[in-house]
Amino acid sequence: MASNQTSLGDAKFAIPVSDVEQQAALGNETEDFDYSRRAQWLRAAVLGANDGLVSTASLMMGVGAVKQDIKVMILTGFAGLVAGACSMAIGEFVSVHSQLDIELAQMKREKQRKETEEKEEGEKESVTNPLQAAAASALAFSVGALVPLLAASFIREYKVRLGVVVAAVTLALIIFGWLGAVLGKAPVVRSSFRVLMGGWLAMAVTFGLTKLIGSSGL
Repeated sequence: MASNQTSLGDAKFAIPVSDVEQQAALGNETEDFDYSRRAQWLRAAVLGANDGLVSTASLMMGVGAVKQDIKVMILTGFAGLVAGACSMAIGEFVSVHSQLDIELAQMKREKQRKETEEKEEGEKESVTNPLQAAAASALAFSVGALVPLLAASFIREYKVRLGVVVAAVTLALIIFGWLGAVLGKAPVVRSSFRVLMGGWLAMAVTFGLTKLIGSSGL
């Protein structure tokens, strides 16, 4: 009887400890899994929007350096939006599809003899979808590119239009930098400042070089 009571007592004591450990382990696994998936969409969404913002704004500022016509600036921005979104989508699709092929090949190499087809299908669903990544990248680029386009669309005065575009892009750069830092668990101030400086530099270089070439009569 004493041995039975001891074993029962041990069992009662061991169960809650085991449950706590299992819950902690599951919680850690969930956090790691969520963060890795978040990182994939962070690259395709936030950075894609930032690319659309900077590249389209730089194009518009470059053309605005030599052409004051609002129609020319808007058409340039729209062409940059379409071309950039297509380029981002195709590049993302090819890149993620190559990554998918590598991951699936690795799964097959590591697959054991007793694995079932259902488990293999579940593993395939856990990897990144190339079409989803391409669509997200194109959409994010377009959202970013719309910021300077909308900012310049309704302002006829040339200098005011340039100022509004710079102001709108500056605000968007700060927001994208902050969002990327929060989702990526990076220092907020440093990340936002880096994104802002990069965007300003891109616009300034494009504006300056275009102005120089346009004034030289080439």
